[in-house]
Amino acid sequence: MPGEQRNAPRTRREVLDAAARALVANGPNVSLDAVAKEAGVSKGGLLHHFRTKQALLAGLIDEWFEHYDAAVESLLEPEGTPGRWTRAHIRATFAEEEDDLWAHPSVVTALLGVPEVQQRIDTAADRWRRQTDSDGLHPQRADLISRALDGVTLSDLLWRGQETREHRESTRDLLLKLTEQDGPLV
Repeated sequence: MPGEQRNAPRTRREVLDAAARALVANGPNVSLDAVAKEAGVSKGGLLHHFRTKQALLAGLIDEWFEHYDAAVESLLEPEGTPGRWTRAHIRATFAEEEDDLWAHPSVVTALLGVPEVQQRIDTAADRWRRQTDSDGLHPQRADLISRALDGVTLSDLLWRGQETREHRESTRDLLLKLTEQDGPLV
């Protein structure tokens, strides 16, 4: 009986999953050969979906942004509610992930050295900033909260596990409280 036929979307998904596992296991210098082996495809099969290691890493960041954007959208309050985008971003940033790939320094190290990834990060950051800036909150509030969320994300990467759940929840609740008013902070 012939083996299961591959389909492009499923193979692409398997390659991305394998790339994530290989990055965590082998660090930022992981080879395309190691990713192909982890995915159970030939190197040619991998290259069909991602022509370079940089394209593969860009695919990983695209996937993460899609996941994050979907989480934010699922947390949105009804239209016309001031601060709804900001609160959704706060809740998505503080959401606990089972196996957060982006919590592994080796993954972030691999991604930051790729110009295509930096362009995608800049594009996503601009999109998220536009969402919070047009959210009906005073610009001081929106800016402070956005910068605090950047800090939380960086802290999660650099000092993972050194913060208590209570402290995280307290920080999240404080940021949410800042969205309850729409005037200037000072």
